[in-house]
Formats: sequence, structure tokens, C-alpha cells
Amino acid sequence: MAVGRAPHGRGGGPGHRSGRGRGGWQQAELPSTSDAAAWFAGRLPDGWFVGAPALTIDREEILLIGELPALEEEFSDDAARGAAESGRIARFREQTREDRIEIARQAEHRYGRKVAWGARLGGTEEQFTTVSVPVMTRLRQSERLVLDTLVDAGVARSRSEALAWAVRLVGEHADEWLGELREAMAEVEKLRSQGPDLG
Repeated sequence: MAVGRAPHGRGGGPGHRSGRGRGGWQQAELPSTSDAAAWFAGRLPDGWFVGAPALTIDREEILLIGELPALEEEFSDDAARGAAESGRIARFREQTREDRIEIARQAEHRYGRKVAWGARLGGTEEQFTTVSVPVMTRLRQSERLVLDTLVDAGVARSRSEALAWAVRLVGEHADEWLGELREAMAEVEKLRSQGPDLG
């Protein structure tokens, strides 16, 4: 199961911000998600997905995307196949709604994060529910002008939308570097948890 995780912070309960550290504002202490892949593997009903679903985890959300069983029918063209895949995903969404709500409730209690769902079938992937989280930041004039240029050019409707667009662009073009950074931070977290008990 592929898991992408943002590092856990230090401090009080979920949602609490502790003081400013060397790396900026530090996120509150959250429950560890190190066993999340195993927990979902054991908790999900048999037959939902082909293989283990992919988990992407950050401080606010666990996004779970599973591969549905392949379609056996033959289709006249790619458009027809795409429509069938979308319809099968919609059926899965409707038929599993109550179970997914209960699993999400249990996972949210265990890990202190919202759970979002998605499904993939062939060349079609759909996410059912995702969390949109406001992020506060301070920008200098030169940085604000970048956002205003995107707004004035019609790329975005507002500064907040322009900032989200810029973050997506960085994510697309720096995916390998970001992956290496996450792995390095996960290793630091692992070493920290194995450190001596000074209490």
C-alpha cells in the first residue's frame, strides 16, 4: 500500500498550534499514522478493491483510493469504456456509502484526521470527498504581485485560488524532490521515536 505522509508536529491536541519553531509554526501533536495502512487493510470489507488501496496522509486528512475490479464487458470505443468506468465507480460509491461513513468515523477517532475516499477503474479515477483546508500565510509585495498577475491574467479568480494553483504547479514539477523530502522527514521521525527515554 503506498502511503504519503506529512510529518507530525509537536504540541497540544489536534488543531492546536504551538509556538514558532525553527521551521515556522509547528503543528499540534497528532496520533501516529504509522499503522494506518495495516488498519485499513484489516478494516475494509473483502472484495471492495483489487489489492491494497493507496493512502495519502497529511495533518488534516487521510485520502484512500482503491482500484475496483476490472470491467468484463467489451466496448465500442474509449468514450464508451470511460462512461462505463464512471458509472461503475458511481455504483460503488452509492452501495458502500453507509459502510464508508462508519469506517471513516472509526478512522477519524483513531488518527485524528478526516477520511476522504476515491476509486480508480481503468483510466478513470474519481475522488468522492476531500477536505479543503484554509491556510494562512504572510506574503511580501513581490510575492503578492505574482498572485495578482495570475488573477489579472484570468488564471485564477482570487489570490487564494492563485496560491492554490501555484502550489499545485510546484507539486507537479517537483514531485520527485518532494517525495525524497518526505522520505527523509519520515526517517527523522522514526529516529526521534527510537531515541532514549529521558523522562
